[in-house]
Amino acid sequence: MFKRNTTPTETQQPAVGAVERITSVLGSGVIWHGSINGSGGVRIEGAFEGEIALRGMLVIGETGRVTCQNVRANAVIVAGAVRGNITTQKLEIRGSGRVWGDVVTTAFVTEEGAFLRGQIRMEETVELDLEPAPETTPSEAAQAQSIASTPMVIPEPEKTQKMPRKKKTTEPTVPPS
Repeated sequence: MFKRNTTPTETQQPAVGAVERITSVLGSGVIWHGSINGSGGVRIEGAFEGEIALRGMLVIGETGRVTCQNVRANAVIVAGAVRGNITTQKLEIRGSGRVWGDVVTTAFVTEEGAFLRGQIRMEETVELDLEPAPETTPSEAAQAQSIASTPMVIPEPEKTQKMPRKKKTTEPTVPPS
């Protein structure tokens, strides 16, 4: 009665951004104070305190502990603990996940056992106010400019002299008597 009819021609398509790659990992023994900015996927298994503004996916693993005023990322998966507000397009709190803070999101998923102390505000769209992703960092641009302005020197091949080979002599060997 409530079963959805599926046809063999129907195919499941992954959601946009579902195939997100983790490009950086903060390991479980690491304690980091600072900021994470830029683009790419980041997984935090250690302790992090500071600012997160990420164009990509942020995963807080089961051993991860994050303390931020406001976590901003395209997608956030929490299996560890987050203390701070979260602004994201999609938030997923796993069964082991704990969040203390307010959430602004367009999509929200939670598993049984997940914990959230704060308010959830669902919006049609969420502005993350992330800086535009630069083509290169200023240091990479300076390095590229330095390399481009350096004249290229192609070394001349060294001239080698042919050494005459010794001819092998085939003298009969006589065993000593």
